[in-house]
Amino acid sequence: MNIHRFHISRRSFLQRCSLTAAATGLPLWFLERDLRGASTEAKPLSPNDRPGVALVGCGGQGRGDAGNASRFGEIIAVCDVDEAHVEAAAKQFTKGGKTPAKYNDFRKLLERKDLQAVVVGTPDHWHTLVNLAATRAGKDVYGEKPLTLTIDEGKHMVTEVRRQKTVFQTGTQQRSDAHFRLACELVRNGRLGKLKEVTVWLPAGLREGPFQTAPVPAGLNWDYWLGQAPKVDYVPQRCHTMFRYWYEYSGGTMTDWGAHHNDIALWAIGLPGPTQVEGKALSQPIPGGYTAISDYDVKFTYANGVIENVRSTKADNIFGGVEDPAGQRNGIRFEGSEGWLWVNRGSFRASDKALIDTPLPEGAPRLYKSDDHMGNFFDCIRSRKLPVADVEAGHRGACISHLSAIALRTGLRLNWDPAQEEFIGDNAKAGNAYVAREMRKPYDYTFAG
Repeated sequence: MNIHRFHISRRSFLQRCSLTAAATGLPLWFLERDLRGASTEAKPLSPNDRPGVALVGCGGQGRGDAGNASRFGEIIAVCDVDEAHVEAAAKQFTKGGKTPAKYNDFRKLLERKDLQAVVVGTPDHWHTLVNLAATRAGKDVYGEKPLTLTIDEGKHMVTEVRRQKTVFQTGTQQRSDAHFRLACELVRNGRLGKLKEVTVWLPAGLREGPFQTAPVPAGLNWDYWLGQAPKVDYVPQRCHTMFRYWYEYSGGTMTDWGAHHNDIALWAIGLPGPTQVEGKALSQPIPGGYTAISDYDVKFTYANGVIENVRSTKADNIFGGVEDPAGQRNGIRFEGSEGWLWVNRGSFRASDKALIDTPLPEGAPRLYKSDDHMGNFFDCIRSRKLPVADVEAGHRGACISHLSAIALRTGLRLNWDPAQEEFIGDNAKAGNAYVAREMRKPYDYTFAG
């Protein structure tokens, strides 16, 4: 086996860092540190260099994920309960005249012996059963966020992935973005002094309705699409991309963008979860329309005294005194005794530029480094190491969004035990009623094998 080494001059190294810093806005010291720690050896080939990959859930997000995965593996099969989605995916991933096998039942797909990895891009209410089935079949999984529909489902997922020793990467790709990692490292290392407050801004959801029923489109298995959710007549606004605005299938923007930003907030705080949550719905859903609350203000309290706020925004919002130049309606503000830090996918700034530009000391604690979320997943398929957004990280991050939704739906102040993952004390019964949901048969845990 040949391993090739390369050498780079100090001048070239600094020039490369400077160009990257100018392009990304990241500080030079951070880029130099990352590059110094990067491997200078070519990765050896292995039988898994082009593993067989299947896509379950062939909507736009799923096909995007599978396209990303196709950089590292061969898309050999696609599956969806909508025939139009299956055909679109099969056409997209036809390569060299070879078309992926087409399925409408993911359980049959998982019987394939040439399949090693599964990309799951279904609506949220199907994540858990597909993920569980794939894990039990011994497949490695890249699962879209949020990890689950409920907190209870997350506990099942963590247990099964650990039991089967499979690789599971949650699609919270901001963990592989250097801006978010740097923000969390600065907070973790006390750059802002004592962390006092974290504010997560999320786009307001949709408040529309009432909606009318319609004939089920040809080629769509509506009962299978509904899965564990209650049986209802077909409504176009329930299906495909609009599913996220219904609590039956998702959790609104709280579990959409919130799955990303709440995960980063938790990564920075460094605790498994809060101890208290309370929320206020700023508007109520329209009867017969979307059921997820669209405008909200949620407050978490952590055992170390940190407060986390999760708030919906309007297009003209000013984010805690920091106007977002990228025009995004979301982001995270960390505030400590020595200043604040703001980060989202379009901007990264602080109350004092020195808070970012001053290097952390040698030996300062670092976080898991990944610069390519899908690449990290396939690297871990080879190494069998935990990926940057392992199943437990996906579960704990999703819990923040689920706890927010529960607080909004109950309208109560709730005490949470992050170790036992249950509500305790006053109002515990009301909160625990939402930790798990009744699954419509046959689409319960037994459906996943």
